This record gives sequence, structure tokens and C-alpha cells, in this order.
Amino acid sequence: MAAAQALAAVGAALLLAASIQASKYSREANEGLAAAGAKRREAGEFRVVRLNQVWEKAQRLHLSAVKLAELHSDLKIQEKDELSWKKLKAEGLDEDGEKEAKLRRNLNVIMTKYGMNGKKDSQLADTNYIKDGTESDTLDDPRLEKLWSKAKNSGKFSDDELDKLWREFKHHKEKIHEYNILLETVSRTEDIHKNVINPSEENLVKEEILHNKHRELKDKLRSINQGFERLRKVSHQGYDTNSEFEEPRVIDLWDMAKSANFTEKELESFREELKHFEAKIEKHHHYQKQLEISHQKLKHVEGTGDKDHLNRNKEKYAMLEEKTKELGYKVKKHLQDLSSRISQGLQHNEL
Repeated sequence: MAAAQALAAVGAALLLAASIQASKYSREANEGLAAAGAKRREAGEFRVVRLNQVWEKAQRLHLSAVKLAELHSDLKIQEKDELSWKKLKAEGLDEDGEKEAKLRRNLNVIMTKYGMNGKKDSQLADTNYIKDGTESDTLDDPRLEKLWSKAKNSGKFSDDELDKLWREFKHHKEKIHEYNILLETVSRTEDIHKNVINPSEENLVKEEILHNKHRELKDKLRSINQGFERLRKVSHQGYDTNSEFEEPRVIDLWDMAKSANFTEKELESFREELKHFEAKIEKHHHYQKQLEISHQKLKHVEGTGDKDHLNRNKEKYAMLEEKTKELGYKVKKHLQDLSSRISQGLQHNEL
């Protein structure tokens, strides 16, 4: 009996030691994350000059903590793509300039999304992750406004379901926004192309670029139409309790994957990957909420004059900010990879 008690005591001591050690490692990892962020800021946030200029401009705008972290993730993806393009260009693999044109277009989407393109009221409204900010937000589309109003007043949705549905509406608005930017780019390119008098090999290359842009437009329009039908159905019928996915981006991907040229085995594998992707998005949402709470708390503590309390809150905020940026980048990169695979499957259908 005494031996058993002694063994139990040793086990408990080992568990306590392991817990303390794990906590220490977790704390050190978080502190290391914040320190890495501070060091990076000193050296320049990005390795591409114009992206640093965009980031510096964004610091002067009145964006929320969550929105700034989201912009950082978008710019990290842009940085990755630009550095890859520079390598391709050095190897002579972007002679027609199609990839360079797409990079410019993507940066234009980012600038417009965060209100930095010089156009008034172009910025997409912030989504408040703590309070319901839907009353002050607009969807900029009469059909969406009408659907949202009906759904909100129908009594079919709980508060959590309304919050989820609002995210779907906002996601749909962003898709329309990006489609319009691409459409404007294609229209300008077509106007230039029509004014060319003598066809040449270079113009044939530009024609191929236009063809690719039209295909991209077609894919985006298909996604918009599918998304609107889903919103219409959910708004009238409520959420299906047997629905596989909840996150709007994942639902979009799954709907498009079912239309792509995947075998049953490939589709099942894709379904499992989407489950992991959705879990990653939920984790990112969690950190976004924590970042917003930390930012509000920091503003409150700044007014108290308590330096120790202020420093502790600044450290926590810096850690949450870096973690949110890191997760945001991982989510966007994963989304980019999944979208690319679906796009290839859809193109295969057209051949």
C-alpha cells in the first residue's frame, strides 16, 4: 500500500514537472514570436520595397488591429508570389509578362480592399469579431441586402447562426468586389488590344493572356453564382444541421470541387483536407478575437498610467499580433493551394 502511494506521489511530481516545463516552453515560444516580430520590423517588414511602402501607408490609416493583421497576411502572400516571379523572370520563364500582370492585379485588389487605392469609400468595411457590427455595414448589392434583411427578421436563426450567415454575406461581397476589379482590368486590356492595327507575334501572346483572364473571370462568376444560390437557400430555409462545413470559404471550395474533374478517391481526399483547413480557419478566428480583446484592453490600460500593467499588456498584444499574422498567412497560403488545384480540375473539364 505504502509502495503504491509512493509511486503515485512520484507520478504526480513528474506530471507537475512536465506541466511546468511545457508552460515554460510555451511562454518562451510566445516571447520568441514577439521578439522575432520586433526584429523584423526594425529590418523592414517585407523583402519587397513596394510592399514595405504599402505597409507603412497602412500604419497611418485607422484600421482595426484585426484588419491590419489581415493586411499583413495578404502582403506576405504577395511577397511570396513576387519573389517566386523574380526567380522565374531571371530564368526567362515569364516572357509574355502574364505572371507579372497578375501580380499587379493582385496588389491592386489588396490596395482596394483596404482603401489604399486613392478611391473614396473603396475600403471593404471591417468585420467586428466581438460586437455585432452588422447594423453599420452595407453589402452594396440590393439583392444581398434584401436577402439579409429577410434572414435577420425571419426568426429562423440563433445569434451564432446569424453571425455565421453574416460572414457568408460579407465573403460573397468580397468575391463580387474582386470580380469587378478583374473585369475592369480585362476591359482596359481589351480596349488597348482593339486599337492595335498590325497583328504581331507579341499581340498573339497578349491575346492568350486575355483568354486566360477570361477563364479566370468565368471561374469567379461561377463561384459567385453558386454562392448566391447557397445564400438564397440558407436565408429561406435556415441552416442544414447535417451540413459538412460551416466556413464560407470552405463551402465555396467544396461546391467547386464537386464540379471539378476529380475521381471519387480524389474528392474524398479533398474533403478530408477541407476539414483540416476549416479547423485552421477556426483557430485563426479565435486568435483574431483574442487580438481584438487585447487591443481594447491595451487602450484602456494606457489611460491608467500603470506602467507595469501597460508593459504586460503590450507584450501580450505583440504576441497575439504575431500569432494572428502567422496563422493568417498559413490560412491564405492553404486557400491559394486548394483553389489552384480546383482551378486545374475545372480547366480539365473544359478540354
